[in-house]
Amino acid sequence: MKLLALVGPTAVGKTALSIALAQQINAEIISCDSMQVYRGMDIGTAKATLEERKIIPHHMIDIVDPDVNFTVADYQRLARQEVVRLNQIEKPALLVGGTGLYYQALVDDFNFFPIESHAQVREKWETIGREKGLEFLYHELMRVDEEYAQKVGPNDRKRIIRALEVWELTGEPFSRLQRKNLDSMQLQVVGLYMDREQLYRRIEVRVDMMIEEGLIEEVISLREKGYDLGLKSMNSLGYKQVLCYLDGMLSYDEMLREIKRETRHFAKRQLTWFRKDERIVWINTETETSSNLPEKIRVKMAGQNQQV
Repeated sequence: MKLLALVGPTAVGKTALSIALAQQINAEIISCDSMQVYRGMDIGTAKATLEERKIIPHHMIDIVDPDVNFTVADYQRLARQEVVRLNQIEKPALLVGGTGLYYQALVDDFNFFPIESHAQVREKWETIGREKGLEFLYHELMRVDEEYAQKVGPNDRKRIIRALEVWELTGEPFSRLQRKNLDSMQLQVVGLYMDREQLYRRIEVRVDMMIEEGLIEEVISLREKGYDLGLKSMNSLGYKQVLCYLDGMLSYDEMLREIKRETRHFAKRQLTWFRKDERIVWINTETETSSNLPEKIRVKMAGQNQQV
């Protein structure tokens, strides 16, 4: 299968560039964003507008309601169906977004085994973590599954404990359960970046624009439908802070500052994730005019031919 991908941090300009690129190559876009799958969460997730989606078909947007527990395995299954369908009709599939785990699950074709969480085993590792610390847990994971330990790093408590739980339940390293299937994918991927301070300025502007465009009103509408902080979706960036503001837990200025600060941290984490993928060819969006960028991206993609 063939797949094109355009990745990078939030606010770097992926949406506009992806639409221009898709027009050039007659592609359809597959969103790679863990929050854009939720209906009604439009402004805070920076979805392509309805007008933009009329120009270029977008997939993996507005898939489920906010109270549905949508998983990375769900994303992989549905997004893969879109890639297969587009390949069958010989239409370029362009993956666009910044959710690293979703990107990796699709392009590396992880096998998600139906291993249910075991409360007693998980609590055992949680207790060990509380008593001996995260560093001890990480050393344990290095001992039983060095490959996965190096992939997740020493600070991802949730995934470290999950991997130890799976190892105890199955006797298999988590990395072995995530091996690629035999069906390979021909991947051409470009990453977008810019100077960090410039990216942070763009984030400031974006957050202000989201408020002006009605983010607070969007959250009020969602809450009126029964969606609140008890849901994973409503604890996402922007929505959580607005709910806290509406509940009197944050002032208006505190809400704005926290959204901007957390978005900066999020962008930094996104870049850190994608920088680990040596398949990505990077383009500094500041070194090209906006009119030249889609063509430069197209040329960079055309120069790749990677089997994954």
